[in-house]
Amino acid sequence: MLTGIHVAFIGGDARQLEVIKKCIQLDAIVTLIGFDNLESSFTGATKKPLTCDVLKDVDALILPIVGTDNDGFVESVFCSKPLQFLSEHAACLKKHCVVYTGMAKSYLKTLLLRQQITLVELLDRDEVAIYNSIPTVEGALMMAIQNTDITIHGSQVIVLGLGRTGMSLARSLHALGARVRVGARRPEHMARIHEMGLTPFHLSELRPQVANADIIFNTIPQLVITAEVIAQMPQATLIIDLASKPGGTDFRYAERRGIKALLAPGLPGIVAPKTAGQIIANTVSRLIADQSKDRGEPS
Repeated sequence: MLTGIHVAFIGGDARQLEVIKKCIQLDAIVTLIGFDNLESSFTGATKKPLTCDVLKDVDALILPIVGTDNDGFVESVFCSKPLQFLSEHAACLKKHCVVYTGMAKSYLKTLLLRQQITLVELLDRDEVAIYNSIPTVEGALMMAIQNTDITIHGSQVIVLGLGRTGMSLARSLHALGARVRVGARRPEHMARIHEMGLTPFHLSELRPQVANADIIFNTIPQLVITAEVIAQMPQATLIIDLASKPGGTDFRYAERRGIKALLAPGLPGIVAPKTAGQIIANTVSRLIADQSKDRGEPS
């Protein structure tokens, strides 16, 4: 239970609603900031503006998956006014307050570090990222089906990266009958790809690998699908880039060559916001409860 713990939410999308429901269910004191246009009301939650007076008593502050941009603006689909989390807001937080977000840009990290406020990036945690890979994979497969005129079964598919999403994606594509090659750098990843019954190759060999690719899925948040790589692809190749913005593809050159390249970060929140929100809610509520126990508070 989260009885007596003050949890504040700043902005977010439909995923955040599941986290709010979970915190209310566990008897937390819940404050909603940037939810002015939210049609459904939550019994047990209070809507308030973004002010120091509101933040000074908060024990846990929950931001959207991409916490802030590098100017401090927080995205909220439930608010028409821009929300900006500033240094003055961070300074108002209690020292034991913990800030939760999916991933943090340098602005937020610097702001909180300066105030010695703990930051938890949820997508760095296996229990979130692995579960989150399920709706990501389903969304990626949906995009591939919608944007090609061939079946996944029997297609030549390349997956770049064997992180938590890359592994789930490669396994699912293989199960659907695709001929899957996976590009990686680390020797242990190459061994794992081989163990999975797939074809491994080193990313330095990407250019010749793409010559017959039907679909390329990228999960690496670096520029790996360069103009030189795109120049070797058939024009019918589809690129689906799942990395966080700006992705790992030279989209300008892909467009110039007439190759369809789609940037698709945040698929869980698009294709399955309820499931994605429940994944976050379960982890965040447990972490907040652990946080209160560490301070010796009843829960």
